[in-house]
Amino acid sequence: MTAFWDEKFSRGGYYFGEAPNAFLASQKHRLPASGTALAIADGEGRNGVWLAEQGLAVTAIDSSSIGLGKAEDLARRRGVSITTELTDIADYGWPPERFDVVAGIFFQFAPPALRGAIFAGIKRTVKPGGLVLIEGYRPEQLAYRTGGPPQIEHLYTRELLMAAFGDFEILALSAHDSEIFEGSGHAGRSALIDLVARRPTLASG
Repeated sequence: MTAFWDEKFSRGGYYFGEAPNAFLASQKHRLPASGTALAIADGEGRNGVWLAEQGLAVTAIDSSSIGLGKAEDLARRRGVSITTELTDIADYGWPPERFDVVAGIFFQFAPPALRGAIFAGIKRTVKPGGLVLIEGYRPEQLAYRTGGPPQIEHLYTRELLMAAFGDFEILALSAHDSEIFEGSGHAGRSALIDLVARRPTLASG
């Protein structure tokens, strides 16, 4: 999988563009004014850099050194800094209660067993009161063929996300078909699902 993304990211320009994911940007009003953020599978950095522009101290993880190099370059050009960590997501340690915001945008290369471990890691690493922001494709995406994996078992449903994050406060859970324009990687009508969840505070359990 690393070789696959190295090849994509070694092409000219930015495979998914330089602008942040539209869903992520739409959640700006929910972000804390300061704090820490984790950008999962951040590739060339479009989302991590945007989070840094909002005043957050960002750690961006990815398995592609080429992608993270471009992320660092994008951050420099935007006048912000991010911390990059080269790691296979299967090996990431998910430090407990480290981040105020965890953003996972289109990391659907993970098969079900690994996805479950990632979701558990997200829940562990976000602080009490912290935000989880996830966008992914629904099974209906297989008909659109405008991005994402071809394996139906990698895709998200409302029931899947509720089962994974139902013990968090669900601030928004929306399934929709929308046009997206994210470089050459994601372009056109897409079957999407968005989750905004908050980890309960210690006081509320």
